[in-house]
Amino acid sequence: MKVAVTGCCHGALDKMYETLELLERRHGQARPELLLCAGDFQAIRDSADMQCIAVPPKYRQMGGFAQYYSGEKKAPVLTIFIGGNHEASNHLQELPYGGWVAPNIYYLGYAGVVKYRGVRIGGISGIFKSHDYRRGHFECPPYNQNTLRSVYHVRNIEVFKLKQLKQPMDIFMSHDWPRGIYHYGDKNSLLKKKSFFRQEVENNTLGSPAASELLQHLKPAYWFSAHLHVKFAAVMQHEADSSEKQPKATKFLALDKCLPQRDFLQIVEIEHNPNASDCLEYDPEWIAVLKATNNLINISSNFWNMPENNGLHAKWDYSVTEKEIKEVLEEANNDLQIPQNFSSITSDGNKSQQRLALVHRINPQTTEFCARFGLVDINDRIQQLREEILAQRGEEEEEEADSTGEASDYNTDVSGLTTSVNPDEIILDDEASAEEDPDDSSDQHLETPSTYSELRRLPSCMNVSSDNTPDSVSIDVGQPGSENEEEEQNTSEKSLKRIGVENAEEKSGTKKIKRRNQAIYAAQEEEEVE
Repeated sequence: MKVAVTGCCHGALDKMYETLELLERRHGQARPELLLCAGDFQAIRDSADMQCIAVPPKYRQMGGFAQYYSGEKKAPVLTIFIGGNHEASNHLQELPYGGWVAPNIYYLGYAGVVKYRGVRIGGISGIFKSHDYRRGHFECPPYNQNTLRSVYHVRNIEVFKLKQLKQPMDIFMSHDWPRGIYHYGDKNSLLKKKSFFRQEVENNTLGSPAASELLQHLKPAYWFSAHLHVKFAAVMQHEADSSEKQPKATKFLALDKCLPQRDFLQIVEIEHNPNASDCLEYDPEWIAVLKATNNLINISSNFWNMPENNGLHAKWDYSVTEKEIKEVLEEANNDLQIPQNFSSITSDGNKSQQRLALVHRINPQTTEFCARFGLVDINDRIQQLREEILAQRGEEEEEEADSTGEASDYNTDVSGLTTSVNPDEIILDDEASAEEDPDDSSDQHLETPSTYSELRRLPSCMNVSSDNTPDSVSIDVGQPGSENEEEEQNTSEKSLKRIGVENAEEKSGTKKIKRRNQAIYAAQEEEEVE
């Protein structure tokens, strides 16, 4: 089965699909059955969504997704993507367990596993930041300057769920690279193209330690990433465990962003079951794991640890049995086909009108999914917390007004109801690391030099250079380059004022408000970035 893989899309959907059409027309290649995007997809529906992308306002662009969302266009190939660090976070947050963002375009959620033609495809969205890793999913729109970025940071709960999986994984996607993967490919060539990676590579700090954990646990046949805006391939040989007849190997491929003369697209041949369904399906083991870990859902900004065998937890193993997987299949009547239940959401329920207000929304796809499998709707729980806090604020203001005869001057902004301050985020090294690389339009091959062992040599199905990239790659897609990242870095280096509600100052003759839920608003102790 032919599978197309792309790096950072940045909203250039038309260019991705045009490239596939040119491959088919000019080079006689059959159109791939599947397109995978490793993040920064930018599913921007309207101007409200643009407010939720973590880039300076002058670099915010609508991109081409809105036409696919409205139905004006339809993706010519089934597209599956994960989230990165430049996304319409409010849109993706509506689908924590995944779902359709447009007809034929599927988002995997915070973390997810699906099946297509018998091929098992998993992924985790966002990037790793240590100071948010042990928090719950507490953010909700409208975001403040802090939560606008923390919302796309990977959380330990998602990694924990994925580590409960035991069945073989064919393909896995992460936006940032697994830490240390650069040691299994042509590291010298990588540093020649991206010299500013050298210190992190030598210190073995480039990439995500959480993704590295998952790589060692899942041992997928293929792992695709993006984020660093460079094409790089490697083959990692895993150590065999007692349950394996022979050691497994993972073929890793990272791709560039969708820009002219960049290696942003790759065709890969994947073994599949020709008798399996050609419809996208839920993975039964993943559904069983979601059900088993349902009581671990957390929407608090407090730090918390996953259960482990340290004497502090009654249960720490949430992997599922064959019996539990069978029960999922029986409950679904052996039909795990993902329903085609996409619907556009507008501010007043009228699909013909554009959404104008930036509010926290509950997507009917998520409601249906949670009802079907008996899961907690994370967004519904966040809504309940918001209502409780607003109700309590109203009571406090009433008490204040009754005692003083005046309305309280208490700040009623609810944009940061569950936020906490991340001082370590002030310098955004995730954006700063992605600076523009030198002209790399010359031929760049994925295979490693002949001096490398056969173990590290990339298979021929993943060998594509600029020569094999169709002319459409050179079409200007109008996406910002390094100026985007540099502007973000400069902006983030400025001191950020702590955003959130503070106790009202005492005024003459005015009673000071005592907040009964002070702990909700108090900033938590921050960890330093590793």
